[in-house]
Amino acid sequence: MDSDSPSSRQNSPYLRQLALQSAAVFTVLSVAWSYCLLRQQALPWLATSLLIGTLAFLLANRTRQDWWWQLIHAVFAPAVVLFSGLNIAPEWYLAAFVLLFLVYRGALTSQVPLYLSNRETTRVLTELLAGRHALKVIDLGAGTGSVACALAKIHEDIQVAGIENSYLPWAIGFLRTANLRNCQWTLGSFWDVSLAEYDVVYVFLSPAPMSRLWLKVKHEMHPGALFISNSFMVPDVEASEEIDVDDSRKTRLYCYRL
Repeated sequence: MDSDSPSSRQNSPYLRQLALQSAAVFTVLSVAWSYCLLRQQALPWLATSLLIGTLAFLLANRTRQDWWWQLIHAVFAPAVVLFSGLNIAPEWYLAAFVLLFLVYRGALTSQVPLYLSNRETTRVLTELLAGRHALKVIDLGAGTGSVACALAKIHEDIQVAGIENSYLPWAIGFLRTANLRNCQWTLGSFWDVSLAEYDVVYVFLSPAPMSRLWLKVKHEMHPGALFISNSFMVPDVEASEEIDVDDSRKTRLYCYRL
């Protein structure tokens, strides 16, 4: 497969994280086991796991991984050791894994955690679109449908679409939008959706896909269309307008006019 293909670009971050964690495990275990063998002592698993977590965190920090990856590297090995000592039936681990996969599938496939737009942000978006008729709007990575549902209800004269990649949030959004004739709700990846027909594209993703998404936006959206990003700006691109939302998380909307 071509190393520059989309699949390769998506898979490489996870291989990088696996390599960092493996390097920490191999380094610490090599030293700890050698030390314990010389002193004829049992390996202190909890202390060793803390050393692995510390080294993995330092490696992730020095290689400038995203903050959530640094956190995962820090707690992974200690969590494995702590949970292995608990008398928990294997079925509960499987259930937890399935639940996390249903909710956070998007984080695995596109490095986008589940961020939900709050009511204040939705209110600003509805006001921004007020008075504009016959629009086509899409929410990429639409979560549980909070934005798509609100826009479709308030602006009955515009066509709203939402696409979500994680199963459980999509199911919730499907139920919320089922009776809205002007709302199309889809399960899938936003990378597979053409943006050519939409006048407004809204996203609340993460820093990871923004550069690549901007290339897609420039290539597919028509002149005069509006791209709105919640909280995460497009790197090295100046926004046409920045809107501060009056909420507790100090949300800022970055608006890019094509």
